[in-house]
Amino acid sequence: AGVITDAIAVDADLSVTKGVLAGSYTVVAKVTTGIPVITVKANTVEAAAVPDAGMPAVVDVDPGQPGPAARIIGRSTKPATGRPGLTEARVVVAGGRGVDGDFGPVEELADALGGAVGASRAATDPGWIEHSAQIGQAGKTVSPQLYISAGISGAIQQKAGMQTAQVIVAVNKDADSPVFEIADFGVVGDLFKVLPQAAEEIRKRKG
Repeated sequence: AGVITDAIAVDADLSVTKGVLAGSYTVVAKVTTGIPVITVKANTVEAAAVPDAGMPAVVDVDPGQPGPAARIIGRSTKPATGRPGLTEARVVVAGGRGVDGDFGPVEELADALGGAVGASRAATDPGWIEHSAQIGQAGKTVSPQLYISAGISGAIQQKAGMQTAQVIVAVNKDADSPVFEIADFGVVGDLFKVLPQAAEEIRKRKG
């Protein structure tokens, strides 16, 4: 079967629109042989029930000859954080060099919003947070409805991992930081003052 991942739109003829090169370009692709297998990029569509749809039809498919057998060579347990997965989250709060090793305000705001915690490479390389939280060219690509950048300069490597977010909010004390060029909303200020105030206000409004 042909597989196309991270679709942002699917036409009736199963032509798929998707982003490539970290969202820098949009292409249309189509499976030409076998049964199309298409996965949809997280947060690009709203799931909706179809009234009176009934039960879906079940079709048996012969997969043909199996490929080489896979072997499990190890297992590791991911610690539970109570937060959504980074690539599926509707809200992502990311910290960078500006957090100076303290992700407390970032995590507090993420928890207030029910979001995930991300980071730039400048924060993962020193070991301030695990590498699995890294967003960018050498990390994960996210496409949340809301992306909050805290203490991140907004270099091209980081931009590549989050530029498809629907709304980008930047918090940085450097008014000339490149991140403000792509942000929908910007706050010039100290993240250690701005983020706790935002978290407190959100909790207050949520009651």
